[in-house]
Amino acid sequence: MVENNLINETSPYLLQHAHNPVQWYGWNDEALKKAKDENKPIFLSIGYSSCHWCHVMAHESFENEEVAKFMNENFVNIKVDREERPDIDDVYQKVCQIATGQGGWPLSIFLTPDQKPFYVGTYFPVLDSYGRLGFGSICRQLSQAWKEKPKDIEKSAENFLDALHKTETLKVPSKLERAILDEAAMNLFQLGDSAYGGFGSAPKFPNAANVSFLFRYANLSGLSKFNEFALKTLNKMAKGGIFDQIGGGFHRYSTDARWLVPHFEKMLYDNALIPVSYAEAYQITKDPFYLDVLQKTLDFILREMTSSKGSFYSAYDADSEGIEGKFYVWKKNEIKEILGNDADLFCLYFDVTDGGNWEGNNILCNNLNISTVAFNFGISEEKVREILKSCSEKLLRVRSTRVPPGVDDKILVSWNSLMITAFAKGYRVTNDPKYLIAAKTCVAFIEKNLYVNGKLLRTYKNGTAKIDGYLEDYSYFVNALLDVFEIEPELNYLKLSLKLGHHLVDHFWDSENNSFFMTSDNHEKLIIRPKNNYDLSLPSGNSVSAFAMLRLYHMSQEQKFLDIATKIMESQAQIAAENPFGFGHLLNTISIYLEKPVEITIINTENYEICKSLFSNYLPNSFMVAIQNSSQLENLSKYPFFTGKIFQDKTSVFICKDFTCSLPLHTIDEINSYL
Repeated sequence: MVENNLINETSPYLLQHAHNPVQWYGWNDEALKKAKDENKPIFLSIGYSSCHWCHVMAHESFENEEVAKFMNENFVNIKVDREERPDIDDVYQKVCQIATGQGGWPLSIFLTPDQKPFYVGTYFPVLDSYGRLGFGSICRQLSQAWKEKPKDIEKSAENFLDALHKTETLKVPSKLERAILDEAAMNLFQLGDSAYGGFGSAPKFPNAANVSFLFRYANLSGLSKFNEFALKTLNKMAKGGIFDQIGGGFHRYSTDARWLVPHFEKMLYDNALIPVSYAEAYQITKDPFYLDVLQKTLDFILREMTSSKGSFYSAYDADSEGIEGKFYVWKKNEIKEILGNDADLFCLYFDVTDGGNWEGNNILCNNLNISTVAFNFGISEEKVREILKSCSEKLLRVRSTRVPPGVDDKILVSWNSLMITAFAKGYRVTNDPKYLIAAKTCVAFIEKNLYVNGKLLRTYKNGTAKIDGYLEDYSYFVNALLDVFEIEPELNYLKLSLKLGHHLVDHFWDSENNSFFMTSDNHEKLIIRPKNNYDLSLPSGNSVSAFAMLRLYHMSQEQKFLDIATKIMESQAQIAAENPFGFGHLLNTISIYLEKPVEITIINTENYEICKSLFSNYLPNSFMVAIQNSSQLENLSKYPFFTGKIFQDKTSVFICKDFTCSLPLHTIDEINSYL
């Protein structure tokens, strides 16, 4: 079987293309030098392993011998995994947005040998159709233009470059005040779908940070409609097909407004970000429904996306056996055969019909209350829950014998860090030690394998760690370390988070524009040094950095951290108020800053009821550290957060805000009264 240069890569996405007849290269010096030496344009294809349309374009065009032959003769062809190289993806996604008004994957870009884009698009079908050029025709026309009209190509490239530089323009700082949050909340609320929750129409993404912001704003303003809408969103998501009803975990997005038909891939980052919102919903309502969704999601990660070393895989594909969703859907007669006498109850609850709800199959979803089913069958609600649990376990066992979707088993520091945070939050609200163990094990994995010579690396697979860490790797990991530190305050977690915080400031900070670059000052140079400020599927590195810097300031009282956090928030505040959909995480940070964080220290955690009360309360503006023993406190005594606090024989709680602290509090009533 033919092989190309990708055979030596570690990325599962690149390895998927290692046997294409296209002579692919990774993004490396050899490929870039070849383009210059031979004066050939570069065809750059960016995607990721679980991307459905990436697979389609690969099958139609990159496995086509005739198309591949033309590509090999006329272009230097480079493949990039956007999850490994978010900097390259960010630069050329911006170009695609400029050119077409939208982006996405696969991203298809034609570049000059010095990496300047001159033609860009996403998925191209291989053949011309409906008046639209196919990929084969595009390659032929651009190759001809490269040879015959080089000045036109150069002009197009320069226009793109000028437009790209304008996207990085300086923003006028805004004053940080309550009005920012008021405007953002109203604008976000107006985007809401009052029938099904979520924001906008189809396709609908989970946008967990926006849900969290509505919770915060409801808490701040006392207006219940914001809470009600956020809870409706979480309810509809958890009962729809976007949530894997029997296996746990969330699919990437819903193709319809009702959350019924998902795009079936499962991304690690979604299953890290979404559970945090369900933890908050549980803290607000004490409704075990939200706790159940959180636990099913975290348990799915432990069961199916955790490596033997305790790190977390990146994604599950949408397709199995070449068919999207095949792994997850059911025929009614198949369910009846497996469940026997319990099938009717299960099918009623999960909306399973003979005709199905999607392409003749059934995506499990739920529009009925347990009480309705119990009344219908003349049994108790408890009995209904028992039957549903037993049936789900049976179906999950059968499903596990199917051909599974492909898994992208590379380990990314940033996404693993989000997962550490999710497990820490999960532990807080469930007190289940397996979640804290999962968080700590992953921290240890990153420290051992991806923290080298004082720097983070981005990705790990098959024993190989590579690529210098990006802003999101550092900022997410600092937050993850602090999340674990707050539960188990060992000195090494705090010291490492401070060290990485200083590294961020020293190597990523842009003092002219008051924000962080995506790449460090010694990273490979691209046509621009990229920067990302938008919280979309993933929170932006700048938003998370602002939060991390705020937390580091409160632990250490190092003014530099507060100054940088404030500058980031000020530089983005007005645009966040006007376009809150793209700044959910930043708005959460601005909210904490404006309300002034409450510093809570639990000294001696032996009184479980006090700890449980604090952990299960919704305290969105608190930094809470639980000291378990006197040696922990002694080791931390030099840090301002812990100064003057003495270990006591019984559980004591200190609550500080704005440089004023309470006396030690010893009962739940005293604590709640003070809060």
